[in-house]
Amino acid sequence: MSTIRKSVISTQSISDANSVTTVRRGLVVMCLVGIALIHLLDVEEKLDEAPFIGALFIALIVASLLLAEALVRYDEFVVWAAAGAVAAATVLAYILSRSVGLPGEGGAEIGKWTEALGLASLLIEGLVVWMVAVRLSRNSA
Repeated sequence: MSTIRKSVISTQSISDANSVTTVRRGLVVMCLVGIALIHLLDVEEKLDEAPFIGALFIALIVASLLLAEALVRYDEFVVWAAAGAVAAATVLAYILSRSVGLPGEGGAEIGKWTEALGLASLLIEGLVVWMVAVRLSRNSA
C-alpha cells in the first residue's frame, strides 16, 4: 500500500473517530438535559414531601445543566468523568430510595420501582454512564 493511501486511510479513521465523539457528546448533553427535566418535573412534590430530597433534586438539576454546558464547550476527561459520576450517583440514589429508603423520606419510596419518571430517569442515566464509559475507555487507549 502506498504511503499516500495509508495517510488517507489514517486521516479518515481520525475523522471517523472525531465524528463518533461529537455525536456521543451531543447525546450525553441531551441526556443530561433530560435528567434535569425529569427531576424538575418532580422537584415541587419532593420539596413538599421531603425537603432534603428536594434539595438534592435541585442540586442534580443544576449539576446536570452545568455539565451539559461544559460538554458543549470542552471535550475533556474531567467533564466526561463528572457527567458519568453524577449519572451513576443518581442511579445509586434511586436504588437506595426504592430498597432501603433515603433520609427524610420515611420509606415512602420503598418498593416503587415502576414509576414512569423513575424508569425514564434510569434509562437516561444508564445511557450517560454507558456512553461516558465508552468514551473514557477509548480516550485512554
